[in-house]
Amino acid sequence: MEITAVALQEVAENQNVLFTDTVICGGPSIIHRGGSGLVTVKGLTNTQCRARYRVSFGANIAIPTGGTVEPISVAIDLDGEPLASTFMISTPAAVEEYNSVSRDTFIDIPRGCCSTISVKNINPQEINVQNANLVVERVA
Repeated sequence: MEITAVALQEVAENQNVLFTDTVICGGPSIIHRGGSGLVTVKGLTNTQCRARYRVSFGANIAIPTGGTVEPISVAIDLDGEPLASTFMISTPAAVEEYNSVSRDTFIDIPRGCCSTISVKNINPQEINVQNANLVVERVA
């Protein structure tokens, strides 16, 4: 599944990036509702003890006008917990200065279980996100 959000969005502290457009639909094991920041992945498998997914995210991020100039970051989040290995950090020199961030990771879902994936603003301030792209693909 590939979902995107081209338009500029302001993402509050501890909130998810919202995805408005589905470019490529997922199968029955990957579910997203348009306009939501959540993707549900299922451990649908008969022969393996888990289903493995590759999750890739990329976007342009910046500090909005009126914000404090400091490092900002987003992270891929699994079931409400940001994955430390996916922190994407940008250090803009000024407000409204965009930098590109990206990261990918593998996530294992036990057979018969479901998990929720999102991309979260993990800063103590609001950030701008534009041209967000999230790809979730079943690889095993």
